[in-house]
Amino acid sequence: MVELGNFSPEERAAQEERLRKVWKTPGGWRYWTSVNNSEIGLWYGVTAFAFMLFAGALALLMRAQLATPNNDLVSAELYNQAFTLHGTVMMFLFAVPIFEAVAIFLLPSMLGARELPFPRLSAFGFWSFLLGGIFVCGSIFFNAAPNAGWFMYPPLATDKEYAGIGADIWLLGLSFIEVASIAAAVEIIVGIMKCRAPGMRINMMPMFAWYLLIVAGMILFAFPPLIAGDILFEMERMFDWPFFDVTRGGDPLLWQHLFWIFGHPEVYIIFLPAIALMAMIVPTFSQRPIVGYSWIVLAAVGTGFLSFGLWVHHMFTTGLPQISLAFFSAASEAVAIPTGVQIFVFIATMLAGRVIFSLPMLFGAGGLAIFIIGGLTGVMVALAPFDWQAHDTYFIVAHLHYVLIGGMFFPIVAGIYYYFPFVTGKKLSDAWGKVAFWLMFVGFNVAFFPMHFSGLRGMPRRVFTYPEHFGWDLFNLLSTIGAFIFAAGVLTFVIDIFRPKPEPETRNLNPWNAGTLEWTNDPSEDWGMRSVPIITSRYPLWEQENLQADIEAGRYYLPDAKSGKRETLVTSVLDAEPIQCLRVGGVSYVPMISALALGGVFIALTYHWWIPTILCAVITFIAILWWLWTGTAQIPETEEVDVGLGKTLPVYVSGPASVGWWAMFITMVGDGTAFASLIFGYFFYWTVHDDFTAGATGPGAFWPMVALVLFVTAWLLTIAARALNEKGPAGCRIALGAGILVTIAACLAGLAGPYVHGMDPTSNVYPATVWVIALWTVVHGAVGIVMQAYSLARSFAGRMTAEYDQDIRNVTLYWHFMAFTAVVTFAVLGLFPMVSA
Repeated sequence: MVELGNFSPEERAAQEERLRKVWKTPGGWRYWTSVNNSEIGLWYGVTAFAFMLFAGALALLMRAQLATPNNDLVSAELYNQAFTLHGTVMMFLFAVPIFEAVAIFLLPSMLGARELPFPRLSAFGFWSFLLGGIFVCGSIFFNAAPNAGWFMYPPLATDKEYAGIGADIWLLGLSFIEVASIAAAVEIIVGIMKCRAPGMRINMMPMFAWYLLIVAGMILFAFPPLIAGDILFEMERMFDWPFFDVTRGGDPLLWQHLFWIFGHPEVYIIFLPAIALMAMIVPTFSQRPIVGYSWIVLAAVGTGFLSFGLWVHHMFTTGLPQISLAFFSAASEAVAIPTGVQIFVFIATMLAGRVIFSLPMLFGAGGLAIFIIGGLTGVMVALAPFDWQAHDTYFIVAHLHYVLIGGMFFPIVAGIYYYFPFVTGKKLSDAWGKVAFWLMFVGFNVAFFPMHFSGLRGMPRRVFTYPEHFGWDLFNLLSTIGAFIFAAGVLTFVIDIFRPKPEPETRNLNPWNAGTLEWTNDPSEDWGMRSVPIITSRYPLWEQENLQADIEAGRYYLPDAKSGKRETLVTSVLDAEPIQCLRVGGVSYVPMISALALGGVFIALTYHWWIPTILCAVITFIAILWWLWTGTAQIPETEEVDVGLGKTLPVYVSGPASVGWWAMFITMVGDGTAFASLIFGYFFYWTVHDDFTAGATGPGAFWPMVALVLFVTAWLLTIAARALNEKGPAGCRIALGAGILVTIAACLAGLAGPYVHGMDPTSNVYPATVWVIALWTVVHGAVGIVMQAYSLARSFAGRMTAEYDQDIRNVTLYWHFMAFTAVVTFAVLGLFPMVSA
């Protein structure tokens, strides 16, 4: 039993004053340099919600156009831009970012942490998201928005005459936004795995943390295939490399595979965090712990796993083999099992408790009712014969919206009503909320239920008008009326959020009597947890006596900030044993500058402004180097610090104990997924053609094998540098210098094969695919050179020593992935250019 700290009122006041000074959010212009995750999460959420309202306005414009037959309210081109941006914004700029916002905002308090490990990375992600979103959304005001659908199918989207600059805005703008999503995923995974309160073992985490951990892992495997597809797509549009041009060996179906390998898991990336909110709300208003904790965790893992085996059900009409249809049809139906388990867990929890009826429960129950209808129609379209009839009709539009709005939007609104007191200390109005709910619920069903019938009567998706006497008129008029009723409900909800509210008579940090840790947090303070508690149960506010009072009195870990640094605890992955006192980054302009400069790279590339592209790339490179040099792996003034309760912890750790090592590992897993997608493309083309090479000369075996050997040698030299660093700097520096030279030679050899053999990437898909995979590996080799040179510079500057070796350990981890990438690349390119039998 740990003896808790005990401080006098004067000591507590002094502690709190030091904490306020360290964690204070700056005022004026410097407010925008804040990196507190609470601030960043709030910005993220408000921005995502604003994008949602913009997409909703586009939806109303579309519904007004479709209200009557032969309507000419908007032109076909504006309608195409509107429906493309509507889907794009809802899926990429609202549905995923809103949950990343909630996670970044809530997780520190929910996990009992002072802060997540990479607040500057979160700030970088926010600025990337904001700039990318404005760039994509703003295009419609210049008649330059994408117009080929949010899925951007070639050959329509690769037709420069039809798609214009809009397709490039979609591709490069969303690639930039995907950077923000992956940055948030890294922050969330490392934060959940390494920054839980002491005692919060992995089987005691809040349900929300479990769901967000699963979702962040899914992002690492779902988003990279789309990034790989974006690269192929933009190489065709920018340089005429024929990845999707059938006249030169390309195949548009590859884009569909890469897009839906991302697209269908994204439905569950959206749905699972909504269920996570319900997993927090239902136990609170049932006033008991959730029933079947282990079952719902396993069901969430199963849903995430199965979601990656469903993408082909979006492609049932493309002429796939019968065995593929049967497998993916079965998998599409099987995912209903873990989804049903989660819903039945909520029902069991309510039956076992005493339900308190409230606005969060009202919105949650309404959303689940809508989602169940969407799930039933999902089972219908999972059957290939039915899908052949319903595909690309308004039946699919109805199904999609029943799943997404019921499974995501209603729970989000429930979560806002639930956590609004956590953010502001005030509740939203019950009266306004009930009006908003019934307008939304009735309006949604009036809008989307008739679409099932218009779809079954043959109305195709993505048409801007339709003739009379097809039996679609009444259904479309009802849908339009319902859409405006739904919009009135959303407007009521928004007004309720922003209207003035009276100050509560008494301060109550936990107005719902919830059992989870976040409700100990004081929203008026910037420091997160007043002190980092020891957790012994899943619902500590219900089961640990006096916990909230002890936290506020500073009786646990990190009650003070005597060092003048922002500090949080790092704990072990499984058992949450304290292992480090981590010093996190503070106020800085660098994340904003890095994000804006990187955004400049993507925007300049869109318009083929090569000199601004290079200038922005140089600024990005310098900013990120400065960020790393001044903000990471700093040698502390003391090896250990007192974190309270008689415990001292190291300030600096390296290897798997450090959060930086985990961040590198997670990032490279995502990077490896993108690389695997490119290799998938190579063998996809090989299998769909009788002669993949089309008679073209390959890169040969000599140069690829030389590159392979050189890259492996560079990897071994990096490993040697890590080992030699433990004995002194001299050997490490020699190995790093040799590694740089060998890597340069490896990169040149990697490009020599296709260059020497005169492979023209514009002539056929085979040389184009060889070039893009070789370039991917060489670019990663160039990044490896920068990392080796960075470690060498840190060694000469005295910032990397035998004891403080985080830099070389993280660089070696990168090179493990680099070596694997090089071996696969050059083995495939050098040994598999032969003609298929």
